[in-house]
Amino acid sequence: MKRIIVAGIGPGSAEDITPAVIDAVKKSDIVVGYKYYFQFIEPYLSEGCQCIDSGMKKERERAEQAFVYAEKGLTVTVISSGDSGIYGMAPLIYEMKEERGSDVDIVTLPGISAFQKAASLLGAPIGHDLCLISLSDLMTPWERIEKRIRAAAIGDFVTAVYNPKSHGRFWQLYRLVEVFLKEGRSPKTPVGYVRQAGRSEQTVVLTTLGELDPEQVDMFTILIIGNSQTYIRKDKIITPRGYYRDGQETATKPGQQIMIESFRTIAGELQKQDWPLGHKWALLHAIHTTADFEMEQILYTDPNAVETLYEAVAAGKLKTIVTDVTMVASGIRKGALARLGLEAKCYLSDSRVPEMATSLGITRTQAGIRLAVEEHPDALFAFGNAPTALMELCDLIRKKKACPTGIIAAPVGFVHVKESKHQVKVFKDIPKIIVEGRKGGSNLAATLCNAILCYDDASQLKPGRDL
Repeated sequence: MKRIIVAGIGPGSAEDITPAVIDAVKKSDIVVGYKYYFQFIEPYLSEGCQCIDSGMKKERERAEQAFVYAEKGLTVTVISSGDSGIYGMAPLIYEMKEERGSDVDIVTLPGISAFQKAASLLGAPIGHDLCLISLSDLMTPWERIEKRIRAAAIGDFVTAVYNPKSHGRFWQLYRLVEVFLKEGRSPKTPVGYVRQAGRSEQTVVLTTLGELDPEQVDMFTILIIGNSQTYIRKDKIITPRGYYRDGQETATKPGQQIMIESFRTIAGELQKQDWPLGHKWALLHAIHTTADFEMEQILYTDPNAVETLYEAVAAGKLKTIVTDVTMVASGIRKGALARLGLEAKCYLSDSRVPEMATSLGITRTQAGIRLAVEEHPDALFAFGNAPTALMELCDLIRKKKACPTGIIAAPVGFVHVKESKHQVKVFKDIPKIIVEGRKGGSNLAATLCNAILCYDDASQLKPGRDL
């Protein structure tokens, strides 16, 4: 029978060659391949089997030789490292069959690919959607390769990189890293690379996208770049598929599940992925409430503001949240307030406010803040409507009549709004969250309060506990 068997012999270790490939090699009259790979199948060659070898970049010549022998009625096995269909000989053999009009039968036997072997050594980095990209531009224009790199980065694919570097191709891996970072992949994204996977010279390295040194990589290396969910645990890289997460979520309410999925969607679409956790948590809440991704540019938080304010709540030092209008207080989750022993107060409806406002010639919200400061000078103050109320608090702080534990500054509008936010920024020792510019609103101020109260859920990206 005229037959060519195209076989993947795995990455290089005897235990990674499949029984089907070993059986094919044993039954072959001719084995054709790159000469370096014969050392891996030599123990399985039958007596009298002829090995036809050649050097690098001689793929077409090897294929032609395989057809010459197969068309004489001999059984020929063409070997490729890894899997013969992944950057291997299989496509060329099928194309040449059409070119020659040959009646030779072709059988393809799969092998363990280098990226699979590398992944097993790294842990479980390819647990979700992935793509393979070769950086060799010998037969593919670099412009097309770069489009594929960009698509992988934008699509948040786990990405295995073949042919990352050689003596003549020294810059392509640098460019891949640049594109991934430019398209929003975090510098902290786990990266693993394995050199000579499955062979005696094997080395395994874990790093991150930001710390990756392309000079440590060569043509015998496979890289695997994680996605936005990939993490390193001890000495292994893991990309979760979602089973454990889904098991946890069965206990959540439908509204919380929707909120969790919304947060994941928002997190995946952020332009910058490596925001500090506290800022990111507040940002996700702000975007979820407004569907406005401009929040990524205009939401300001002092360093560790969210963390510091949550710690004050958890330690029992912060007991009161004062709001400028009742809508803000209404939006703070009652379950969170009860769970943490907090009170949210708005003085706007206090019976003393109208007379104070009239007699002093100030707004009712200003009057409410004056009363609040008298009774709760160290509260967390949250503003979602009235810039005059925020300016009043700033004046009271300067007069040392108020010492807030924190300030959320999100008044909205066109008059005095920007100025009020500029004023509050000068208080360096008070943790602040500010929605800069004209934007803001009671819903924003409330959701930023909620972000603080559930900050301990931030690392798991699991909002909505108190819905």
